[in-house]
Amino acid sequence: MAREIVIIECTEARKEGKRPSRYMTTRNKKLSQEKVELKKYNPSLRRHTLHKEIKG
Repeated sequence: MAREIVIIECTEARKEGKRPSRYMTTRNKKLSQEKVELKKYNPSLRRHTLHKEIKG
């Protein structure tokens, strides 16, 4: 399979002392070797924040 499942976590929540939100997504292993960065909604902060891939 060319796609792998990765977990992305909020980068701003821990700085503010809140719980970080996590999402699962997929990426193509063959085309992108860099880590995934997406803007997703964080319910504890009530806004969209940058989420980066973490080791899974």
